Amino acid sequence: MKAIILAAGKGTRYSLEIPKTLSQIVGNKTILDFQVEYLSKKIGRRNIVVVVGYKKEKIIEKYPDLDYFYNENFANTNNSKSLLLTLQKINEDVLILNGDVYFDEEILDLLIPSEDSNCLVNQVECIDEEMRYDINEKGLIARLSKSLRQHKGEALGIHLLKKKDLKSIINELKIINNNEFDSKAFDNLIRKGKLKLKPICVQSFFCKDIDFEKDLEEVKQHISHFLP
Repeated sequence: MKAIILAAGKGTRYSLEIPKTLSQIVGNKTILDFQVEYLSKKIGRRNIVVVVGYKKEKIIEKYPDLDYFYNENFANTNNSKSLLLTLQKINEDVLILNGDVYFDEEILDLLIPSEDSNCLVNQVECIDEEMRYDINEKGLIARLSKSLRQHKGEALGIHLLKKKDLKSIINELKIINNNEFDSKAFDNLIRKGKLKLKPICVQSFFCKDIDFEKDLEEVKQHISHFLP
C-alpha cells in the first residue's frame, strides 16, 4: 500500500509564505510532520509519496528521504491533476490525503482494513466550502459535492482507493477540468455506476481540513489536550 499526500497548492484562503502543509501546530511540528509520522507507523515511510508544487524546495529540504512528484502546473490546476500525476505510476491500494488535513492516528485503523474503496466522513451539518456527501439505500456514497443541499455530513479529505478501482479513476481524472477537486472524478464515477465508495465515519476521533486560520487554531487546541 502507498500513501499520496497532495501538497502542491498554495493555499489561498489564508496568507502563507510557505506551503500550507508546513504550518506549525505544536512547537516546530507541522501538519506534514504528523501525517508522515502516523503513516510511517502503518505502511512504512518508504511508501509515502508527496505531490509538491508551490515552494516545493521547502518541503523537499525538510523531508529529503520521501518520494516526490512535482506538479509544475500547480498554479493552474487543482488537486485532481496532482493525484493523476501520481496514480499513473501506482498499481496497488493507495491512501489519498490532502496536505492540509490533520487527523488522529487511530483514523488510519478505520480506513486501511477495508476491502472496498472508502471515504472518511463525519455526520455534522456542513458550512460553506466544505465537501459534502450523501448516501444511497445501500449505505454507499451517492454524491460528493460542495453544492449538495441535502447531505449527511462532510467528506474529510482522506480516501482509500483499492487497486481494482484505479484504472477507472485515472481515466476520469484525465477528463475533468483542471480546476476540479479529485472528488469530482469520484462523484462522476459513482453516478455512472463505476465506483462504489464506502463512507467510513470518523466516530469519536478528530480530523480537520485546515482551510482557514480558525481551523488551524482548532487543531492546536485539540492537540494541546494531549500535551504534558
